Amino acid sequence: MSNIHASAIIEEGAKIAESAKIGPFCTIGKDAVIEENVELVSHVSVLGKTTIGEGTRVFPFATLGGGAQHLKHMDDDTATLTIGKNNVIREHVTMHLGTPIGDGSTKVGDNCLFMVNTHVAHDCVVGNNVVMTNNSVIGGHVNVDDFVIIGGNSAVHQWCRIGQRAMVGGMTGVEKDVIPYGLVMGDRSKLCGLNLVGLKRGGYSKDEINDLRKAYRLLFANEGTLAERIEDAKKIYGTHVIVKEIIEFIQGDSHRNICLAE
Repeated sequence: MSNIHASAIIEEGAKIAESAKIGPFCTIGKDAVIEENVELVSHVSVLGKTTIGEGTRVFPFATLGGGAQHLKHMDDDTATLTIGKNNVIREHVTMHLGTPIGDGSTKVGDNCLFMVNTHVAHDCVVGNNVVMTNNSVIGGHVNVDDFVIIGGNSAVHQWCRIGQRAMVGGMTGVEKDVIPYGLVMGDRSKLCGLNLVGLKRGGYSKDEINDLRKAYRLLFANEGTLAERIEDAKKIYGTHVIVKEIIEFIQGDSHRNICLAE
């Protein structure tokens, strides 16, 4: 194939689309699948059972499909990493295969931006249109929903969930679940309000945002228990789609508590 540089090392068995571009000094393992119009700029390692979706561009020294950083499950022949379409994966990014502790797979959606030195650990599920800023990392089994932004030098603890259109501020340690549309910041993450910029960019109306702000103040007030406040919010805002989504997220199954305002 003319699109594969002579210095690239491609193991027999790798499946590479005709339109894919493989730059200098890339290494591609036998179980890799590289789909149409993927570009590996140079010095990219694709290991294990890794699939890279159409139109994704990967920059130098990224390593995709390495074994999990887990003492019991560093090597697993059945584990997979699936990366969706039209992602941008910048220099030194690492994404690891799944493990038997999860469903054996790490999954990344479409149209995401992974800036320099970001890390997606084993068994994570990353949605669509996610931005992980320089040096941000997510531990094993983390779920990141659509349109989330994770600020630079932030770390998300294993098994956490981050709801859609949430924003994690820079240099934040996230050890609890972050509600959809929430904004968290701090050395140990604190809920600081709603991601209003994300809501506006998402096309939500002024009335929808105002109702959500009222519901937020009710849900995270100091009076009563969280369970009581949830029931009150259901009575008042039961038909509000966004409020319903937040309530369902709070009541969903999780290994972590919800990050609350202080």
